[in-house]
Amino acid sequence: MMSEFYKNIMIATDGSENTSRAVNYGIEIAKLSGATVHAFYVVDTSSFSSVPMDAGWEAMYQILKKEGEKAVSEVKEIGDLAGVKVEVMLNEGHPSDEIINFAKENEIDLIIMGTLGKSGIDRFLLGSVAEKVVRNSSVPVMVVRSGEKT
Repeated sequence: MMSEFYKNIMIATDGSENTSRAVNYGIEIAKLSGATVHAFYVVDTSSFSSVPMDAGWEAMYQILKKEGEKAVSEVKEIGDLAGVKVEVMLNEGHPSDEIINFAKENEIDLIIMGTLGKSGIDRFLLGSVAEKVVRNSSVPVMVVRSGEKT
């Protein structure tokens, strides 16, 4: 029996090992509920917003974009194997803002994300994307730890 509780589930991924467990949770919940998964990656351009566009910036952008395409295609591949419909989406901007805005604008019922790849000094300097999404989202958020103790 399919649940009508979740129709649209967003899996926010950064392609890191830390998010692979969240991807598996999201696909399984979607499979059980009959939901569509929206695999979502944000090319983080917030650090470059004050830097003039040049060849170095463009090269970095292309690397991040390629990383994002790989991350969402991996979610799609896992979803296809499980018989779950997966739509892929790449946005650019500040990750937490883009995740929250996409969820609001696309009738997302649940956001699933890992603790993402940032830790240690990166987390101190940048803040946790997951923490910001949990704090500011009007949509329920499930944060899945990688399973490794830090």
